[in-house]
Amino acid sequence: MKLCITFLVLATVMAVTGCGKGQSSESEQPPATAIVDLSTAGSVSGTVKLEGAPPVPKKIIVTAGPECAKLNPDLTYPEVVLGDDGALANVVVYVKSGLGRYRFETPSTLAKLDQKGCMYEPHVMAVMTHQSLEVTNTDPIVHNVHPASHINHPWNKSQPVGGAPIEASFDHPELAVPVLCNVHPWMRAYLFVFADPYFYVTSRAGTFELKNLPPGAYTVEAWQEKYGTLDQTVTIGPKESRSILFTFKSTESHGD
Repeated sequence: MKLCITFLVLATVMAVTGCGKGQSSESEQPPATAIVDLSTAGSVSGTVKLEGAPPVPKKIIVTAGPECAKLNPDLTYPEVVLGDDGALANVVVYVKSGLGRYRFETPSTLAKLDQKGCMYEPHVMAVMTHQSLEVTNTDPIVHNVHPASHINHPWNKSQPVGGAPIEASFDHPELAVPVLCNVHPWMRAYLFVFADPYFYVTSRAGTFELKNLPPGAYTVEAWQEKYGTLDQTVTIGPKESRSILFTFKSTESHGD
C-alpha cells in the first residue's frame, strides 16, 4: 500500500513539473549571452524590384481637416514608391530566422518620425527594442499619434502645434505596427520593432545590406505594404558576402 502511495505522489509531482515546462514562455528562458564575432562575420546585400506596372497612385480625398488640403494639395497615399528601373522603396528586409541567441546592444541613435504635410515621414521605419523614438509635428495643425500595436502596449497621444516631441520605445519585437492619426484617417505609417540589428528599409534605390552577420543559414524576408512578403534562404560562411534579389510582381493592367 505504501509503495502505491509513494508511486502516486511521485507521478503527481512529475506531472505538475511537466506541465510547468510546457507552459514556460520566452521571457522565462535564460537571457542571450553570445556576442557576434566580427572577425568572422559576413553580410547579405541586394536589391528589391517591382516587375510589372505599378498601381496608379491613390489620390486622398480630404474629408476631415480642410487645412490639410491647403498644406498638401496633391495628397496621395505612398503605397508603392518606385525609383529607377523598378527599384522599390519602403521595403523592410530582415533576417526572419536562423539567428542564434545573441546579445545586441541597444542603439544610441535616436529614431525620428515626423508629421509633415498631413503625412507621416518616413512612411515605413524600423527600430530595435528599447531604442528611443521621437515623434514630432512640424505641421501648423493638431495631430494625433496612435501606434496600434498588439504585442507592445498601444498608446494614443495628441500632439498640438509647437508641442514637445513625443518620446517612446518598445519592449518587444513586433512587425508592421500601423501608426495612425485619429484626426486625419488617411495618415498611416508602418513601424517595425526588431530584437536584432539585421534589418534595412529600402530607399528609392531599392538596395539593402545586412552587415555583420555571423556565419550560418538564414531565411531573409522582404515585406512590402501592398505585395506582402517574399522569403529567400541564404547561407554565408566566415567573412563571406552574398547578394540576393527580391522581385515583387504586379498584377496591375493600365489601359491607354
